[in-house]
Amino acid sequence: MARAGVSTAPLSRLHSLPPRPSLLHNPQPNVLLLRPQQRKAPATTAAALPTAADLPELSLPAAAAAAAALAAAVSLSDPERRRRAQAEAAGGGDKEAVRAYFNSTGFERWRKIYGSATEGVNRVQLDIREGHAQTVAAALSMLRDSPLELAGTTVCDAGCGTGSLAIPLAAEGADVLASDISAAMVSEAQRQASLAQATAPGSTTFRMPRFEVRDLESLEGRYDVVVCLDVLIHYPREEAKAMIRHLASLADKRLLISFAPRTLYFDFLKRVGELFPGPSKATRAYLHAEADIEDALRQAGWRVANRGFISTQFYFAKLFEAVPVASSSS
Repeated sequence: MARAGVSTAPLSRLHSLPPRPSLLHNPQPNVLLLRPQQRKAPATTAAALPTAADLPELSLPAAAAAAAALAAAVSLSDPERRRRAQAEAAGGGDKEAVRAYFNSTGFERWRKIYGSATEGVNRVQLDIREGHAQTVAAALSMLRDSPLELAGTTVCDAGCGTGSLAIPLAAEGADVLASDISAAMVSEAQRQASLAQATAPGSTTFRMPRFEVRDLESLEGRYDVVVCLDVLIHYPREEAKAMIRHLASLADKRLLISFAPRTLYFDFLKRVGELFPGPSKATRAYLHAEADIEDALRQAGWRVANRGFISTQFYFAKLFEAVPVASSSS
């Protein structure tokens, strides 16, 4: 099935990332890193919707009936009721549900997605793996293009998962604290970091990250850079905004955050997906409006200096690089 692309109006500066070999037979994912000056609203085209060639031939009345049935099903779906039940089963709210999920079935699922093996990994998981890898690459590109020298820079990787960002930062000499709400994820990240260190004997730049099992709200200290990738999707609007304000209080020079953007199109896709819950799916997926993320940053005294958009067939994310309002760096 052909995938529509995502186009963005040109801005004052465009960062291009080195090409990565695609894991699928689909076109290369779209990764745009953009300077905010003279920013125009991006013109996006629908991605991952079937074309006419992908659908069986239907008469006009049958097609209209099918569309009406889908619309009714979407309007009657109640993902919030499922979320409440999942949270109650975990003994609390969203945070407890996320912790329980990533310490059990979610850990195995996402360990496969974040890994490198292809056996037992389905097409959707491979696509999400590629999307996450592109987000990590985009974050690294932003930091390398900043005035910061990564060697010796203190970094807090909040929600480190299996170490996909913490380990390459450590390889460049950054002093990294990597934390995750899931003890299983932290253990896997430690294992991956040890393997990375063993494959780089004699390296004078690799600094083993410090790993901790922590939720975002309990993080403390001061860091040159705080990074939080693919975490806010697990938390609703007000919780996510509070987390951003807390993360901003820990950072001195840079704050990088990724999130699934809330648009009419992406919200529709999400609601359709929630009609088919299954044991392999995440417990929840919250989309966030860009205005909400920028508002939380502004309240904390930060502004967006760079922004990027990553899109594959089943993965889409906005990436913001923020700096203190008082900073003259861009």
